[in-house]
Amino acid sequence: MVTEAKTKMAKKDKKGALFAMKRKKLYEKEMDKIQNVKMTLETQVINLESAAQNADTFKAMHSGTSAMKKIRNDVGIDKVDDMMDDIREEMEMANEISDAIAQPVDPLVADEDELLAELEELEAEDVESELLKAPSQPIDMPAVPSQKLPDLKNDEAEELRKLEAELAGL
Repeated sequence: MVTEAKTKMAKKDKKGALFAMKRKKLYEKEMDKIQNVKMTLETQVINLESAAQNADTFKAMHSGTSAMKKIRNDVGIDKVDDMMDDIREEMEMANEISDAIAQPVDPLVADEDELLAELEELEAEDVESELLKAPSQPIDMPAVPSQKLPDLKNDEAEELRKLEAELAGL
């Protein structure tokens, strides 16, 4: 249309060129309207899809909530507490049975502590009798000195007193 307007201007047809430019403007406005309508329709489609998705989400959430309420009503905290008490009782009973089965059948096992005490007494008597028994061979003892022992030097005597004091402190 612009070329048509230029051609008409070159031929000195000013009205024809003006008419071609008006037609161009009308087409441009119509194209803008169509683009705006198209944009409106696309926006509406997106909004409809979003609304449908929201409705589906709501239905799913409602369905989930209903299912959870039904489960909670079917199960209930009291039923759970009762079941947990039953489980604890059964576990205690199983432990008692297990402990009973694990008990030894030997009747003397219960007296094991008494038997160990008796054994220790017997060992103590043996040790005591061994200590009180006169030695079978004479014990070789060192001879007692017949003369007076030499005096210790002062340094040695002082050191001996320190050691005796230290040992007495222990």
